[in-house]
Amino acid sequence: MSDSEEETKQNTDPVDNAWSLKIPAFRQEDNPHGMVEESSFATLFPKYREKYLREVWPLVEQCVAEHQLKAELDLVEGSMVVKTTRKTWDPYIIIKSRDMIKLMARSVPFEQAKRVLQDDIGCDIIKIGNLVHKKEKFVKRRQRLIGPNGATLKSIELLTDCYVLVQGNTVSALGPYKGLQQVRDIVLETMNNVHPIYNIKALMIKRELMKDPKLANEDWSRFLPKFKNKNISKRKQPKAKKPKKEYTPFPPAQPESKIDKQLASGEYFLNQEQKQAKRNQERSAKQADAAKKQDERRNKDFVPPTEEAPNRKRQAEDSSSSKVDVKALKAKLVKANKKSKS
Repeated sequence: MSDSEEETKQNTDPVDNAWSLKIPAFRQEDNPHGMVEESSFATLFPKYREKYLREVWPLVEQCVAEHQLKAELDLVEGSMVVKTTRKTWDPYIIIKSRDMIKLMARSVPFEQAKRVLQDDIGCDIIKIGNLVHKKEKFVKRRQRLIGPNGATLKSIELLTDCYVLVQGNTVSALGPYKGLQQVRDIVLETMNNVHPIYNIKALMIKRELMKDPKLANEDWSRFLPKFKNKNISKRKQPKAKKPKKEYTPFPPAQPESKIDKQLASGEYFLNQEQKQAKRNQERSAKQADAAKKQDERRNKDFVPPTEEAPNRKRQAEDSSSSKVDVKALKAKLVKANKKSKS
């Protein structure tokens, strides 16, 4: 069995930690015949990036030339183009260069964007514009991701080893692939109203737990912070809530019409004079009732209040307490005079 066959057999074995594997370098000897067809990618850039791109474009051309690529800057259309040449031997470098010009169009500086050409570095442009409907909420949550003086963004960069840039409706991330996954999770949860400090704390705890070999095969969920949503619905609750009626499959009874009510009371069979007399009688009864209530209201102030009946037991106690013991008082005065003389 040759050495190459042994290597392929080792690579097919199951791996405990895939992140620990090193990506084998792709060399020119692996593709001696080069590319069959020419590939090109173009990306538009905003007007405010034109000045910066014009300054750094010689460096961009020099950087892509090292990988046998060609770069063009069209200031009329406002686009950047990268192309393969006949000397290009790496088939994936054109995808990497496309990511580089995309990052530069999203205001990432060239010094950071050129790192994406490395094999172990990737990029992710996260769209956050359509995650929040209200503009005010969107601006607040985006600012929450940046933090005061960019402190939150800096802590995310240190924990994930990624370069992160918040620009408009997108978040551009550049770094190792594991860190890009973590950045995407933090950004999406932040836009879903979960503060980034929870994820930052979780990453810090995980980093410390990774150092302990005893906890390698244990569940870490008990160490991680748990987020509880404390938002209460701000909808105004009605003062008097109507109780829900019990569900019945039968439709409600048909309401009685005016004729049905007259038939039930017997008014339907009366002639016009009798109906008028009945109305007059009801009207006079209402007037009498109203006059009676009005008289009660007027005479309310002239009604004397009810007095409580005298309590004989209480009067007897008061009279007994009012009696004075003369002998005891006399003895007390004599004793006081003797003390004053002595």
